[in-house]
Amino acid sequence: MLKNYLLVTIRNLLKNRVYSFINITGLAIGIACSVLILLWVKHETSFDKFIPKHDRLYQVWVHAEFDGKINSWRSIPLPTYEAVKDRQANIVNSAVTSWGATHLLSWKDTRFNKDGHAVSEEFLEMFEYPLLQGDASTVLDEPYSIVITESLAQSLFGDEEPMGKLVRIDDEHELKVTGILKDIPDNSSFEFEYLYPWKFKRIIEPWVEENEDNWGNYSFQVFLELDDADHELTANEAVAPLLTENGQEDMPRSLFLHPMADWRLNSNFENGVAKGGMNDYVKLFTIIAVFILLIACINFMNLATARSERRAKEVGVRKSVGSGKMELVLQFIGESIFITLISFVLAILLAQLILPLYNQLVEKELFIDYLSGEFWTAAIAFILLVGIVAGSYPAFYLSSFQPVKVLKGKVKVGKNGSTPRKVLVTLQFGFAILLIIGTAVIYKQIQLVQSRDLGYNQENLLTIPMNNGMIKNYRPLKLELLNSGVVESVTKSNSSITSITSNNFLSWPGKPEELRVIFTTIAADYDYTKTMGIKVLEGRDFSEDFKSDSSAIVINKAALDIMGLEDPIGTQLDLWGEKRTLIGVVDNTLMGSPYDPIKPMFIVIDRNWSDNLVTVRLNKTDDLKASLAQVQGVFEKYNPAYPFEYRFVDEDFAKKFTTINLTSRLAGIFATLAIIITGLGLFGLASFTAEQRTKEIGIRKVLGASVGSLVALISSEFSRLVIISFIISAPLAWWLLNSYLDRYPIRTNIDWWVFPLTGFIALSFAVIIVANQAWGAARSNPVKSLRSE
Repeated sequence: MLKNYLLVTIRNLLKNRVYSFINITGLAIGIACSVLILLWVKHETSFDKFIPKHDRLYQVWVHAEFDGKINSWRSIPLPTYEAVKDRQANIVNSAVTSWGATHLLSWKDTRFNKDGHAVSEEFLEMFEYPLLQGDASTVLDEPYSIVITESLAQSLFGDEEPMGKLVRIDDEHELKVTGILKDIPDNSSFEFEYLYPWKFKRIIEPWVEENEDNWGNYSFQVFLELDDADHELTANEAVAPLLTENGQEDMPRSLFLHPMADWRLNSNFENGVAKGGMNDYVKLFTIIAVFILLIACINFMNLATARSERRAKEVGVRKSVGSGKMELVLQFIGESIFITLISFVLAILLAQLILPLYNQLVEKELFIDYLSGEFWTAAIAFILLVGIVAGSYPAFYLSSFQPVKVLKGKVKVGKNGSTPRKVLVTLQFGFAILLIIGTAVIYKQIQLVQSRDLGYNQENLLTIPMNNGMIKNYRPLKLELLNSGVVESVTKSNSSITSITSNNFLSWPGKPEELRVIFTTIAADYDYTKTMGIKVLEGRDFSEDFKSDSSAIVINKAALDIMGLEDPIGTQLDLWGEKRTLIGVVDNTLMGSPYDPIKPMFIVIDRNWSDNLVTVRLNKTDDLKASLAQVQGVFEKYNPAYPFEYRFVDEDFAKKFTTINLTSRLAGIFATLAIIITGLGLFGLASFTAEQRTKEIGIRKVLGASVGSLVALISSEFSRLVIISFIISAPLAWWLLNSYLDRYPIRTNIDWWVFPLTGFIALSFAVIIVANQAWGAARSNPVKSLRSE
C-alpha cells in the first residue's frame, strides 16, 4: 500500500513538472529564509544561558526621579558592593567589576593589546565561566594574579604551560597566571580575554580606594547572586533604600535589581519601566520569519489543492474499486508530507550554502546544530504540520465525492474549491505588502537619523587610547605631531566624541530648586573644540593664555537653552560644590545615541581626568597611508612599548547604526524573497486558472471576444484579491510601524504616498504575472480547446 502511494506521488510530481518545481522551490525558499532568521533569533535569546546561575544573577541599577520622570542607569556607588552582603540571607554573594579596558599584555617578546576586566574575587564563583585550570574560589585571591582565556594563553605562550608564568601588564607590573578560562562564547554579556583582581586595580588606581566609602560617586557596577529567583522581589525591597539610608536624599532615589535574563533583550528603561531593547528586534524578525513561512505555505497549499482537484476522477476510480475514505485521506496527506519533506531537505541545503554570507551580514558565527534534538523535533513537527494542513483540503474534500457522480462528470470541483484559494492569496499578498511598507519606512528612518547635523567634523579624525607612556610624554608627543606637517590639531579627553562615559549635575543662577538636569561631561585638554571642529557660538574656547581656565567651564547650546541665561558669559556655575566661570557656548554636538535629542553638555579642563584618549585631526591629504605612517612613528618614539592602534571616528560613529542597518538590510532581503515566493505561487496558480478555463476562453473567442478582453477578464479576478489585501494590510502596517517608530525620540513620519505606491507595485506585479499566463491562453486556437465538445 505504501509503495503504491509513493509511486503515485512520484508519478504526479513528474507528470506536472512545472507545478511541482514551483511548489517545492517556493516552500524551500520560505523555509530556508525562516531557518536563517530563527538562527539569529535563537542566538540573541541564548545570551548568558550557558552560565549555570543565569536565572539567579542580577545587576544593581538606580532609579532616580527628576525632570518629571524616573531615570534609570547602571553605574552605582562602590560601597554598594559590601553593603548588600549584610542586607538579608537571600543575597548569597556580590561582586564588583570594572567597565572593561584595553591593556598591554606581554611575555618575553610577545606583546598584545587585549580587553579585560578587573573583578572582585567572588566573580568567577558567581558567574561560573568554565575554568580549564585553577579553582574559581581562589584564582583571584592574590592581588598580583591574572586569569586568561585558552586562546590568549596560546597567543602568549604557544605550547608552553601557562600556569604560574608572569605576564607583564602595561609594561609596569607582573601578574601571575593562576587560571585558564575556556574561551568566552559570543553570546555572553561579558566580553573579555583576561580577568585581574579588583585588589590590583585598587593598588594601581588610588581613586578606587578613595571611593570605597563614597556614596556620591556613581562610577561602578555591582552584581548580586540570589539563593532563588523567586526571592527577587524580597531582595529588591532590601536593597532599594540603601542610597537614601546613606545620605543620597537630594532627590528620590532607589536601587533595584536587573535580572541577567534581561541584560541583552530588555536593557532600555522608560520612566522606570523596562521598555525592550534587542527584544524589539527579536520580535520583529520572528514576525518576518513567520510571515515568509506563511507566504510559502500558502503557495504550497494553494497549488496542492488546485492540482488535487484534477484528480477527482482518480478518487472516483479508487472508490469504485473498494478504497475507503480513510485510505484516500491518508494517501493525500501522505503525498503532501512527502513533498514537504523534499522541500525541507532542499531548504536546509540552501540555508547551509548561504550561511557563510549570512554570517558576514549579521556579524555572527551562526550554525545549524544537526546533533540537536531540538532541531530535529522542530523539523519533524514542521514537516508534519505543513504536510497535514496542505493535504487536509484534498484529503477530506475530494474523498467525500460519490464515485458515480464523479465518473459521470457531474461534479464541478473548481467552482466550489476556489474560495479557500482566494482567501489564501489575499492573505499572502497582505503579508507581502506589510513587508514592503515596513522596509520602506525603516529605510526612511535610517536616512533621517544618518542625515542629522553632528555639530563636529568627522573627516580625518582618529582616536588613540592612552597609556602610561603616553600620559608621561603627552606634551612633547603633541608638539612633535603638530610639527610633523601631517597633523592639524591634537587633544585628549576622558571619552571619545562618539560616546558618553560621564554625566553630572550642574547648578546655575535662577535654577528652580526642584529641577535636576544631567549634563554630558567632557574632561579635556586644550584644543578640544578645535580638534573636533566644534563651532564656538558665544565667548571663547579654553586657552593656555588664561591661567584661570582651570576653573572655567564651556557649555553647549542645549545646556544654555535649559538654563535660560540671557547674558551667559561670565556666569558662575556650581559644579561639585565649586564655582566655575562660564567662558563660552559651543554648538550642539551629537555624542550619544543618534536616535535621541542632543543632550546638555559641559566641558572642563582636567589634565588628569582626561588621560583616557588622544584625538588627532590629520591635515587633508591624498596619501592618508603616508600620514598615518608619520603619526605612528611619533607615537612609537614616545611610547615604544605599545603597539600603535587607532580608530577613525567616522567608523566608530557608523557602528551606532549597526542594529538598525541590519534590520533594514534583512527586511529588504526577506521582503524581496517574499515577493519572489509570492510571484512563484501566483505564476503557478494563474497558469492553472488559465488552463482550467481553456474551454471558456475558446467559447468566448468564438463569440467574438478579443484577446485583450480575455486577458482583462482573467486578470481582474486576481487584481480584486490584491486590492482587498491592500485595504486590509495598509492600516495594519500603519499601526504596526507607528508602534515600532515610537521607540525613537527622533523618528520619521510615515508618508501617505508610501501606501498607494506599495499597493500599485503589488498590483502591477500581480497583473504582469497573471496577464502573461492569460495572454498565452487567450491567443491559443479555440478549435483545439473545443474539439472535445
